[in-house]
Formats: sequence, structure tokens, C-alpha cells
Amino acid sequence: MKLFGRSGRKLTMTSFLLFLVVLLAACGSANTGDSSTPTTSGDKGKGCKNVGVLLPETASSARWDNNDKPLLDQLIKAAIPGATIQYSNAEGDATTQQNQAEAAMTNGACILVVGAADSDKAAAIVTSAKTQGVKVIAYDRLIQSPDLAYYVSFDNVKVGEIQGQYVVDHYKDFVSADKSNLVMINGSETDNNAKLFYQGAISKLQPLIDSKALNKVYDQYTPGWDNPTAQKNMEGALTAQNNNIQIAYVANDGMAGTVIAAIDAAGLTGKVLVTGQDATVEGIQRIIIGTQAMTVEKNYLLEAQGTADLVKAISEGTDTASLTAGATTKTSTGAEIPSVLKTPEFIDKSNWQKTVTDNVVTKDAICKGLPKDAKNLVAGYCG
Repeated sequence: MKLFGRSGRKLTMTSFLLFLVVLLAACGSANTGDSSTPTTSGDKGKGCKNVGVLLPETASSARWDNNDKPLLDQLIKAAIPGATIQYSNAEGDATTQQNQAEAAMTNGACILVVGAADSDKAAAIVTSAKTQGVKVIAYDRLIQSPDLAYYVSFDNVKVGEIQGQYVVDHYKDFVSADKSNLVMINGSETDNNAKLFYQGAISKLQPLIDSKALNKVYDQYTPGWDNPTAQKNMEGALTAQNNNIQIAYVANDGMAGTVIAAIDAAGLTGKVLVTGQDATVEGIQRIIIGTQAMTVEKNYLLEAQGTADLVKAISEGTDTASLTAGATTKTSTGAEIPSVLKTPEFIDKSNWQKTVTDNVVTKDAICKGLPKDAKNLVAGYCG
């Protein structure tokens, strides 16, 4: 009986341990859907011909609908014959953009190209896409996700350096002993690019600030790159300084236009050095007229072509090493994202026609909007 009792206890203990193993395995299986380690349904990229293109907004810059949208549509379709493009614009709302991404994937998008409305919140799009086997290419603006497949943009620190260096090279034409005030109207803090532009610009401007050659009296980010907000901020700065402002670092052409409206209203037309970016038609016109000093050309064709090349490589299942050439960009967590980074160029009154030869803007568009009394400034260029 004792022997039987011992054997019975051994059998009971073995059964109990086996039960625990099965239970733990079941628990582990139930946790595989945890958001920190999302499951995937495989890689849907190879053979993909359905591409979702999600752009951030239209209010801050004409580029998104006028340049990026048609170029991406044209070049992706050229790269992948028979491709379907699902296009959406978030109009600055991160939640709307996430819903647009989900809708695109529900409708079969197997690659997403995302110009983020919010660089941090767009990480949720990447996480969701990963669970569905969909690769995400961050377009123009970095998305703060380690699961991002690729990033296509310009060297955005360089953009800021170009703007800041222009001020360094030309500020003496606008300042005097007791008039050397600088304002900085920066982009949206939710756009990683705005932080990079600022990083580049301040690296050039800080020595002038430290030496007291320039007196920085205003320095703020502008939520949503909102042009009317930029104007209000400039009006506030002008009021606070009794119109004593000589330099306005402005992060893009859209905001530069409204900042210049505030400057004009203060009776300072042409007396303040104003920077910009994007080489928009309106920005070029203001450079010709003399109310905006410079802009930065980011050739959208190069950016869209780099994106189309990556989409093609993903669809064909080919190596992308030759496209990224070893370039990477760090996310806020330190993840290295393979990147295609193009080179920006400065534009001012000495070379504004380059924007036409580079097909960033058209001659007709520039000439159409120029006031009659300004056309003599372009030496017969507009007929």
C-alpha cells in the first residue's frame, strides 16, 4: 500500500506540473498581441500594386497638393505599371490621418507613403501597419517609430543652416547700432522637420546672438505651421518692440507671407530681412519685389522620385542599398531608419530663375501673379 501511495503521489505531481506548463503556454499565447510586440501577418510589400499616399495638410504650404500629390501619383504609377494610388490629406489632424491609413489598408493598400501630420502620433500608423504586413515610408517628415521602413526627405538641418547663413551674410544691410533685433517664427513643434530647421538655423545665428550683434527678442514655434498665427505672433513682436525689428527668421514661405503682411502694416516694407523655405510661387514673387530676402528650394521631383524608387524596390522585392547609399536617420529612441536624403539649395534675387529651370515652379505662374509695376524688375522676363 505504501508503494502504491508513493506512485500515486508521483503521478499526481507529474500531472500537476504538466497542467502548469500547458497553462503558462496558453497565457504566453494570449499575450502575443501586446502592443509592444505586435504580431504581423507577413510582408505584403512584394508584388504590391496598391499604395496609400497620405499627406499632412494644405493650409501651411501649397506644395502638398500642388507639387507632391501629382508627382507621387505620376512617378509611382510609372515605377509600377498598373498601380492604384489611394490619396488622402489629413488637413493637419493626426487622428484623421490615422483613420485614413486604416481605411487605405482596409481597401488593400500594401505600402503606405506618409507625410505625417504629427511626427509622434503617426507612430500609431506604423504600429498598425506592421501588424498587417504593410511597410511605411515616411515622406518628408520623420515618423518617430523604430518600425518605420524608410524615410525620404531632404537634409533638414542643412535647410536651417542655409537660412541662418543667409542672415549671417546679409544682416549688416538691415541693422544699425541700436537697431539689431531678431525674431524667430519657427514651424510646428509636432513636425520633426521644424526642430531640425531650427537646429540648423540657430547653429549659425547663435554666435551673432552671443556677440550681441543680434538681439533675439522673440523665438517661438508655430502650432500647425498656421499662417494666421504666424502673423499674429509677428504683430505681437512688433508691438512689444515698438516696431524695432530688423531680422525675421521665418521657417517657410507660407508663414513668411503673413509675417510680411504684419511688417507692411507697420510701415516697414522692405526694411526687414525675412527668410523662407519651399520656393513657392508666392515666395519667389516676394523675392522679386523685395519684401522677402530668400527661400530654400527643395526639389519635390527629387523627393517624389526617391519615394517611387523605394516603392518599386519593395514591390519587386529587390535590395534598396543602392537607393539609400548607407544613409540613416535616428528616431527619438535612437533607431536608425534607412533614408534617402536630398540636398536643398538657397534661392534669392540672384538666382530665383533656377526654380523654373528645376521645374519647381513655372514661369507663367510667377509672371501671372506679379503686379504690373513689378514686372520691370525681371528685365523683360515676363514679356
